[in-house]
Amino acid sequence: MALVELEPLIADLNAGIERAGDRGGRTLVSATVPVEEADPCAVAFTSRLAREPWFCWEQPDRGFALGAIGSAASSVSRGSGRFGDVAADCASLSSAALVSGAEGLPAGTGPVWTGGFAFAPDGGSEAQWASFEPATMTLPEISLCRTGGQAWLTANVVAGPGIDAEERLAGLAGRIASLRGDSLPMLAPVRSGRTEIRSTRPPSEFESAVAEATRRIAGGGLSKVVLAREVVATAPAAHDVAALFGAQRELFPSCFSFCCGTAQGAFVGASPELLLRRSGASLSTVALAGSTRRSSDPAVDDHLGEQLLRSAKDRREHEIVARRIVRSLRRLAVWVQADPDPGLVKVANIQHLATPVVAQLAEPRSAVELAGLLHPTPAVGGEPWPQAGEAIEDLEQMDRGWYAGPVGWMDATEDGEFCVALRSALIRDREARLFAGGGIVEASDPAAELAETEVKLGALLPLLAE
Repeated sequence: MALVELEPLIADLNAGIERAGDRGGRTLVSATVPVEEADPCAVAFTSRLAREPWFCWEQPDRGFALGAIGSAASSVSRGSGRFGDVAADCASLSSAALVSGAEGLPAGTGPVWTGGFAFAPDGGSEAQWASFEPATMTLPEISLCRTGGQAWLTANVVAGPGIDAEERLAGLAGRIASLRGDSLPMLAPVRSGRTEIRSTRPPSEFESAVAEATRRIAGGGLSKVVLAREVVATAPAAHDVAALFGAQRELFPSCFSFCCGTAQGAFVGASPELLLRRSGASLSTVALAGSTRRSSDPAVDDHLGEQLLRSAKDRREHEIVARRIVRSLRRLAVWVQADPDPGLVKVANIQHLATPVVAQLAEPRSAVELAGLLHPTPAVGGEPWPQAGEAIEDLEQMDRGWYAGPVGWMDATEDGEFCVALRSALIRDREARLFAGGGIVEASDPAAELAETEVKLGALLPLLAE
């Protein structure tokens, strides 16, 4: 598949490498060219090598997609300063980059950093999370972005002392020439055997944890704690991550479908929750908390939504999230605006209370920095923090890894977007670990909270158990 005219792209990269040779230090050289109709995520899945990282991000209703393969550079960190460390690494390479072809193009084109962060500062401790660092943002060798009905390909090379940029460029040229645009595979309707599904902890223990959380909240000091549970789906053959991604973007077109892949596994999901979108001095986010199921009967579905809007328990849970987000942004912004009352966000199997929030930043802050300032919101952590975090560690007894952490991308101008990694699964060969949680307030009912996690698990579990 000839996605691009290779010669002009390589000529631009060669010219940049020659200019970089006069600098002495490491220099990012990047070139962007338009491409014909392309499915960025399909290209990434079908063209990636088994040993390299890859990243896919798509919100079909918005017409935006980003696919990335390989690693020209990366930033890895851990601990409480991991967002600042990564933001500094990205800025140091992007700020002095020699970029051609990306001027005036939309956010997401040109050199773009992709990846995510674990929920906890030191990341996942269990073996299944070993290839997912507490913080990882990667500058891919090749990325494709599609927005507004147009698509662009970007190629990146880092030049500098001790780096054979010419050799890397030759390899990159071969990679670009061999890119494939095959369609994503369909999920196999029948497996040769049954998928085993089990909870890592008995559901009754989750209910007990919810009951204990409500007692602690009633005792004072906490207003909300988010507790999650984990379900493992073990298939008779390896799960097909590409087919899963293709299915979820079809089923949840308004959500952020994402996939962060390593040589050992893939973290994939379809999240309804935007953590932030930065565009210059403008920032937008959404407070999302309070949930109920959907119905195929429109009248019943509307009734369920109306019940959710009138639910004192869910409105209380939602108010805690919205209030903290607004309070956090006021420290960073000239102004912050939030809708006075929540509305409904409806996806295929669930509906949520949602309050859009927009702000104008008082000073420049990158998308990665902003993710660190907002994470974790009470939608996935609790209030107040870090007291809620101590309760989670005590009651949840689960390694969240990247679940409920920020996942997304940031371009060379430091614009970008991150979602909260919900409705997600960690997939390693035949094993898929799925995660779902709920916000616990004083009025929470343990059985109802367990049922809510089942609804949320219903986003991906049916696709993995086919």
